[in-house]
Amino acid sequence: MKRSEMVALVDMDGTLCDYEGAMARELEKLRSPHEPPLKMRESHSDPWLRERVELIRRQPGWWAGLERLKLGFDVLEELRALEFELHILTKGPVQATNSWAEKLQWCQRHVPDARVTVTMDKGLVYGKVLVDDWPEYIQRWLTWRPRGLVIIPAQPWNEDFHHPNALRYNGKNLDAVRASLRAVKERALTLPPEPELPAPEDEEPASEG
Repeated sequence: MKRSEMVALVDMDGTLCDYEGAMARELEKLRSPHEPPLKMRESHSDPWLRERVELIRRQPGWWAGLERLKLGFDVLEELRALEFELHILTKGPVQATNSWAEKLQWCQRHVPDARVTVTMDKGLVYGKVLVDDWPEYIQRWLTWRPRGLVIIPAQPWNEDFHHPNALRYNGKNLDAVRASLRAVKERALTLPPEPELPAPEDEEPASEG
């Protein structure tokens, strides 16, 4: 088996780094006393709210300074132990182009042994394993990788997401995560390579990741 077949794709925002916590703190600074507290992962349908979010995201150094999340790094260590080839797979916001370079800087600082892909469509990227917190991205990736495994770092927005190929990691079931990853590796040693599927049709990409 070629090592390149054992690819694990690992998300950044909400998985390895605390995008939501940082955004919540910055939005709170801009909130009027008459406005209710904002919930993370809202659709940001109000133009004024979208403008605030983009103002924050365009700040120089904001992405590069995001804090690490333990759940994502727990899974990362298991992937390393099983000798998966690590690829960071993260969404590149169109309206915050500084994020593309700063996400790379963050990865070089915190995950120097991983390759980095900044994309607008995660469904196009090959891997045996995906580690991601966002249900829309998970569902799209699984559409094109029906034999893939997804590890989901627990977040409030993925509590109700269920899929037979997905395992939600809440910090207390690391043994189950380890067993699932080991099964992927053992299966890859005995099965022929996964066939390439046709490229998915263009879709409107989601806003975060």
